[in-house]
Amino acid sequence: MTSFASKAFCRVERLCHHLPVVLNTFLVFSITGEVSYLVLVEAPLDPDQKKTEWSSRWKATHLLAQYFMLVNICWNALLFLRTSPSIKGVFLGGDGMGQGWRYCYTCETHTPPRCSHCYDCNVCVLRRDHHCVFFGRCVGFRNYRYFMSCLLFMWSGLLYATLMNAEVFIVILKEGVTLHSVLLLLIPWIMLVSGQVSARAFAFAFIADTCVVGLLLVSAFFFFHLFLMFRGQSTREWYSNRQPYSLGLLGNLRHFLGTRWYMCWLCPLISSPLPGDGINFKLTGSLDPTR
Repeated sequence: MTSFASKAFCRVERLCHHLPVVLNTFLVFSITGEVSYLVLVEAPLDPDQKKTEWSSRWKATHLLAQYFMLVNICWNALLFLRTSPSIKGVFLGGDGMGQGWRYCYTCETHTPPRCSHCYDCNVCVLRRDHHCVFFGRCVGFRNYRYFMSCLLFMWSGLLYATLMNAEVFIVILKEGVTLHSVLLLLIPWIMLVSGQVSARAFAFAFIADTCVVGLLLVSAFFFFHLFLMFRGQSTREWYSNRQPYSLGLLGNLRHFLGTRWYMCWLCPLISSPLPGDGINFKLTGSLDPTR
């Protein structure tokens, strides 16, 4: 009985570990499908413009833009998940141990500056920033570029989707701000279950709400990490109010995104080698080892 319970718990734990990735994937493709429907079927609003050459070019441009963002989101997310930021396979010995090095009793090894142990991943991560619960993986030295690129295209995609869903809000509120329209926007699930709206109206209202909420959340994450990248800080260093490794704006961009920082965000296939090794860092400010 104990063995069965243990196996069941392990399966539930693995399921919960992958659940955020599955949910994010479902939401991304649902939003893309809904916006594609708006572009192909609903827009433009004037029926006389639907069959014009301008309308075909308008639709093609919008579809190309949104699927460019979708491919970049998926590709960067995949590379982020497949690129390990941990110390596994990295030689940490030699004569380079000095200020900032610590001993990790869990991994039983000395770790370099800016490296810390993640108890979710159960491994030490080079220049660890934080553990991303949405992907179930740590953000560190080797996969930071893909994390930021994914955030960039998620933010731009959600901004685009929110603007495209403005028509949905207009249709819902066309008869004024009524109790029915407000409840449809705030609690579409309850409105659907209670039979107050159709499944089609629920789907549009739910995805439009998801776009707005998602845009606010992703904007907070994206601009916060953009701020940290410009300052050459990790999230842990920001918490402790330290900035000992800043190399200036351009130096920080090269350090976090690689030598081709100015173009690597266009496509994850563009090679952008990182100038460092994730072990040795140039100290430009005060470093308090007691923090």
